[in-house]
Amino acid sequence: MAKINKETIKKLTKLSHIQCTEDEEEKLLGDLQSILNYIEQLSAINTDNIPPCTHVSEGMSNVEREDVVGEMFDRSAFLANAPDKAQGLIRVPLVMKE
Repeated sequence: MAKINKETIKKLTKLSHIQCTEDEEEKLLGDLQSILNYIEQLSAINTDNIPPCTHVSEGMSNVEREDVVGEMFDRSAFLANAPDKAQGLIRVPLVMKE
């Protein structure tokens, strides 16, 4: 199995637009190597006579409840807790930039 080194970590953080300190890169390197070691252990298991599991949820059903409208919040009381509001709505920080 492929080994991960510091160069690989730097490339991955650049591709994913993540800024890491040296300590965080070391921890990430250890964590990813640990995951790869676990996958290597799983690959060593003999699964020749094991049928593929294509439908894990077969025989199960989803538990659903009735959708009932409950007590509604008063808009002014709800907005009173908002740190920033505009035109009766909660204003949130910009998430995406152009």
